[in-house]
Amino acid sequence: MDIPSIENEAQYKALRDKEYSKEKAARIANTPNASKKGGVAKPYEEWTRSDLYQQAKKADINGRSKMDKTELIFALRNN
Repeated sequence: MDIPSIENEAQYKALRDKEYSKEKAARIANTPNASKKGGVAKPYEEWTRSDLYQQAKKADINGRSKMDKTELIFALRNN
């Protein structure tokens, strides 16, 4: 997979330093509402299953339609 251009280089580097994959770090660093200090989203545990599913869809997580809330959280955190 090719890495897209990085919008927020500092955030990308910080995520890579935390051992995020190149793809995941790029996806996060290119999110329009992500700030340099991190996003302001609620913890996944406070999201609805529907919201988690939509996030998993954006992240192209396979098998998401059969996952329950706990499985979606795990998949999103470990993608």
